[in-house]
Amino acid sequence: MPSASPYPILRLRPKEDRRLRAGHLWIYSNEIDVQKTPLSAITPGSVCRMEDAQGKALGLAHVNPHTLLCARLLSRDPHVSIDEDFYRTRLQQALLMRERLFSAPFYRLVHGEGDGFPGLIIDRYEDYLVLQAGSLGMDRDLPMITAALQSLLRPAGILLKASGAARRLEGLADRVEVLFGHIPERLEVWENDCLFQVDPRGGQKTGWFYDHRANRRRLRDFAQGRRVLDCFAYVGGFAIPLSKAGASAVTAVDSSAPALVILEENAQRNEVANLRSIHGDAMETLHNLRDRGEQFDLIVLDPPALIKSKKDFKEGSIAYRRFNDMAMRLLSPGGILFSASCSHHLNRETLLSQIAFAAQRGDYQIIGEGSQDMDHPVHPAVPESNYLKGFFIHRREALPEEAEETA
Repeated sequence: MPSASPYPILRLRPKEDRRLRAGHLWIYSNEIDVQKTPLSAITPGSVCRMEDAQGKALGLAHVNPHTLLCARLLSRDPHVSIDEDFYRTRLQQALLMRERLFSAPFYRLVHGEGDGFPGLIIDRYEDYLVLQAGSLGMDRDLPMITAALQSLLRPAGILLKASGAARRLEGLADRVEVLFGHIPERLEVWENDCLFQVDPRGGQKTGWFYDHRANRRRLRDFAQGRRVLDCFAYVGGFAIPLSKAGASAVTAVDSSAPALVILEENAQRNEVANLRSIHGDAMETLHNLRDRGEQFDLIVLDPPALIKSKKDFKEGSIAYRRFNDMAMRLLSPGGILFSASCSHHLNRETLLSQIAFAAQRGDYQIIGEGSQDMDHPVHPAVPESNYLKGFFIHRREALPEEAEETA
């Protein structure tokens, strides 16, 4: 007989194991048989052995008894130990895949559920690592994860940049602190033949968005000789490579003055001279540009998540429609609009429907789709890990009328 588990047991109610057996990693509190295995007895953030209603092991999970999403499966092997060696092995698997995909150490090293680390994000900036812990279990295990990273990568510094709604749901306070070594005020990113600096402490997320790497590279093919508008430019991830790819002029819009300061510095660093920045609200700026009669040949529309929770769905989906409508009004005939959404709660079909609604007054066609790059792997049974959607939209040109034949 197998030895008793060193971890406390949580048993599911009858038939509530179906999602886990289908491959998903999440368990909700209303799926637990709290009469046989009370959630209230579990230490928040600890590891538990998950069992079905008949007592058959389903694996080991981080548990937070105070949240609706109360457990996240770490391993389907109930006999492993969740320790430093466990995390080192998982990290080695993630690293091996990235090293095969990318020639330089600038990438997302760990993408949550997609890499078997539910609730954890790690972005790599060469010798520096920036972590986001979005679950109580991962937050508690940070010492083991940090030790595993040190032994595997020998980084110069590890920064925890943990904030946002996910942590608040877990009952966690925001944390920005150095876990190991030192972290400079700015980190460097080499991407798409451009060198960027980012602010890991004060910038968005970990400072950079690796997920759009492939989409940025693809857009460069459309940049030659075109007037470009980047509506949520941040520190220049789209705007600068498009400028270097031959755009005739680039207008970069963002509501963050500190982000635009870094964008301007990044433009100088990459010897970009045809870029102007506008500090302001994106929608208000789009209206102002329309009122001035401006048009652009290539527009990038990549807003932050406009739907942060299910209750925001209606208002947020309308916002996507309005942004696409305004962008299409500014798009010149023959132009390209790249319209993206990183909202988990907005699926591909809904984004497409809002684009279609906005496109009714013109002649548009979708010529391609974009998604998150390959260092953001999708767990095949966890659709929530596939969050980034993007469409390449072309405004068709009216053909000139044929000249009348002369007698």
